[in-house]
Order: sequence, then structure tokens, then C-alpha cells
Amino acid sequence: MAAGGDCGGREAACEYDSYRSPLASRYASPEMCFLFSDKYKFRTWRQLWLWLAEAEQTLGLPVTEEQIQEMKSNLDNIDFKMAAEEEKQLRHDVMAHVHTFAHCCPKAAGIIHLGATSCYVGDNTDLIILRNAFDLLLPKLARVISRLADFAKERADLPTLGFTHFQPAQLTTVGKRCCLWIQDLCMDLQNLKRVRDELRFRGVKGTTGTQASFLQLFEGDDQKVEQLDKMVTEKAGFKRAFIITGQTYTRKVDIEVLSVLASLGASVHKICTDIRLLANLKEMEEPFEKQQIGSSAMPYKRNPMRSERCCSLARHLMTLALDPLQTASVQWFERTLDDSANRRICLAEAFLTADTVLNTLQNISEGLVVYPKVIERRIRQELPFMATENIIMAMVKAGGNRQDCHEKIRVLSQQAAAVVKQEGGDNDLIERIQADAYFSPIHSQLDHLLDPSSFTGRASQQVSIRTFPWGCSPPQTCSVYTAGLQSLEYNLCFCFIGGMMRMGLVRIQGRLLPKT
Repeated sequence: MAAGGDCGGREAACEYDSYRSPLASRYASPEMCFLFSDKYKFRTWRQLWLWLAEAEQTLGLPVTEEQIQEMKSNLDNIDFKMAAEEEKQLRHDVMAHVHTFAHCCPKAAGIIHLGATSCYVGDNTDLIILRNAFDLLLPKLARVISRLADFAKERADLPTLGFTHFQPAQLTTVGKRCCLWIQDLCMDLQNLKRVRDELRFRGVKGTTGTQASFLQLFEGDDQKVEQLDKMVTEKAGFKRAFIITGQTYTRKVDIEVLSVLASLGASVHKICTDIRLLANLKEMEEPFEKQQIGSSAMPYKRNPMRSERCCSLARHLMTLALDPLQTASVQWFERTLDDSANRRICLAEAFLTADTVLNTLQNISEGLVVYPKVIERRIRQELPFMATENIIMAMVKAGGNRQDCHEKIRVLSQQAAAVVKQEGGDNDLIERIQADAYFSPIHSQLDHLLDPSSFTGRASQQVSIRTFPWGCSPPQTCSVYTAGLQSLEYNLCFCFIGGMMRMGLVRIQGRLLPKT
């Protein structure tokens, strides 16, 4: 996976005189960056070697307790400079770290990596990181949904002009529109949780997946090889391991992982695009801080820079889904190494990007500002045209002829439209109707007929009615991990409230570093 760490052991000055990924240096959270760092990666390699040695000892191989304790005491004692020098000579990262670990564990040197292949540490570490990275994203996504759910409930009854084709359409409410966003994010939450829970450990499989080396170590004892695989899988915190692998776990797993992250990117892009368009209409804005500068040249500008950042990064996240598709398609037979360099980049970047957009979207969702007067003014501009059908129906009930009424409103509507489009004036259709004696039977009803809330259908009820998608019924709880070393309580109650999920509590438990 992507290297992090300390510029390859060079001086701190390299922070400024060589390229650094903005995802790590500027955008992503420290906890997500740590998951993809050299320190976490190589510490997990050592943990995997320890787990393998412990399981081999338990099953009767000549591994001493002294060797086990020596490995345990040096899990964090990583000489990165020595490892870099070893890799420069050997041109093999795993063997470089085998030698580096053996250097500080001289008594255990002979049993480190016993029976294993490079993918034992490489692929299994990747799977641990993927699982833990999902566990960082899940509560962040849940938190965004929770914030938006609060916003939707607060604005459930506020009418606003709907748009189809970005042209004025039937009214909805601000809260109902927000539920469109929430519903997409709820689907993302379910998909991320599903892929996280379906991750399987590669386990102890040997060079081509046949477990031949371990079968030889255990002198043909097939049961002990199976026990070894199961023991190491359990130590790593996985419930299941692949039964079938080549040298690597199937790269279709990476397709699944990046596909759900790319789908999340699409959701975030749509949400933030809507916010940017609403900012242009001056109906809604993302948070804008007191000292924030919108433009170096135009001091009045209030640019939606957070939403723009989300859209920019979400596009990158969506494009990353192509990498694992192509990688999986060209893995010849049991494995080829042309997956390695690509995966170091795309897997890390996908999670760092998803982490960034969720952090930013949370900030946006916690500070959305709505301008009801602007919304009301736009409704007044468009509502007269939308109300014409209701006016016709009222006139018919009052004894009028439907066809005559339709023709009169058609003429008046075109006159009002000319004022708006050609003269830049306000929509005066209602004033024209009020001035026309033909419509006198319903003049007293016009205020009622033009009440915006009567045009929003069941929008308010859809925000508040409890319905449960995909056959779920609350409370459905899931275990997700957080970045801290302590267990937290974080209730995630999957309560779908009119197209929006309100978040209650879930148990978040987990560690960034694997348990010893």
C-alpha cells in the first residue's frame, strides 16, 4: 500500500523540497493517513510474523517461547533506515524487512517468515488496513447523515421551488430536497458496511495458494495446516478467510472496495453540486467564516469553496474505480506483479479522498444557511404560472366554462411572461387576474389558491413518516471502528425517517494497531 512515513529516512527538509501528496499533507485526517503510513504497514507485517510464529508453536513446530517474546518486544523497534538500505541491495521489500526484524531479534531470526510467502504479510496487511479504513469512514458517514437529518427535520415544512432540468418545476420543501441527499448516503452507508463485513482474510496459503510449504512443515498433516490458517485468521480479527487463492487474494476484492467508495463520491458530488447551485440562487449557503476571503480580487465574493473541494475530490475518487478493474483483468494465472505499484497508489488515495470529502461534508452539513425570504421571492415569481390549473378548477366550480377560462389565462400568462422576459419586471399574472372582472367569482379565493404549502404535496409528511427501506426494521446496529485506541460508544440506529436516516447509537470498538 501507499508509503507514508519520513521521506525515506532523509532530513526533515525533504518536506519542502520534494513532492508530497496533498491528500496526506493538506486534506485527509491524521488517523486515516496513519493507517496508510510506513509505520503502520511495517508494524503490521511484524505482527503477522508474530501471529504465524505463535500459531506454529501451538501446533508443535520448534518455535521457542524465548523467540516469541523477543519478537513481541521488538514489534515497534523498526529501523527504517536499515530497511531502506536492505531493500536497495536486495530489491525486495519483504526480505528487506525480514532481515531488519531479524537484526533486532537474533534468537528468532531463523523462524521469522517460516513457510510464508511475501503476500502473507503484504496481502494480509492490506486487508487489515482496508477493514480498519472502512471502520474510520463508517462513523463519519453516519455523522453526516445525522447532521443532514437534523437539517431536514428543521426545514421539513419550508416550501421551495423544485427544479427539473434546472428549470422551475412543482414546489417541494427544503427538508424533502435534503432527504434526496440523505437517501443516497444511506445507500452508501449500507454498501460500505456490506463490503467491510464481507472482507475475508487471505490467511496462510503459501506461494501459489496450495499451502504446500506448510504441509511440508507439518509433515503432511492436513488438519494442522487448516488449523494454522484458522488460528492466524482469528488472531487478525477476521471471521473468515479465503478458501481459494492464488499467490494473492483475488483482486476482485479491490474492485468491490473502490466501487462503493466511488459510489460514495458520486453521492457527495451530487449533494455539493446542488449546494453550489443553490448558493448561486442565494437560497442556501455553506458555512462562511467571519474572516474568510472569497476572492483576492473581488472582496464581496462568497464562493462555496468547501462544496467545490468536495466535487473536485469526488471526481478523483470516482475515477480511481477504473484501476482495480484493469488490475484484476490482467492478473495472469496465480499472480503477476504489475498489480503492486498501481495498488500502492489507488487503494490509499481512495480512502484518503473518501475521508476528506466526508470530513468536509460534515463541516458543510453542520453550518448550512438557508435564506427563506429569497426562497419566498422566487416562489412568488413562478407560482402564479403553476397556480393556473388550480385557478381554472376554482372557476369551473364557481360556474365558469373551462375552455373560456383556459383561453383568458393563456392570454394573461403570455402578457405576464413578456413583462418578466422582455422588460425584466416581476410576474404580474395575479394582478392581471385580480383586475379582470371575469375572475371576480374567485377573487376572494386567490390567497388560498396561491398558498405555497398547498403545492408541496406530501413533502412534509415524507420527511416525518417512519418508513424502512430494503426490508430493514430498527434498531439495526452494527459494529464500526474508530481511530482511537479506546473503545467508544456511538449509537447508530438505522431509523429511516421519510427518506432520511436518523442516527442513534452503535458500539464503536477498535484499535489502530492490531492486538498482540
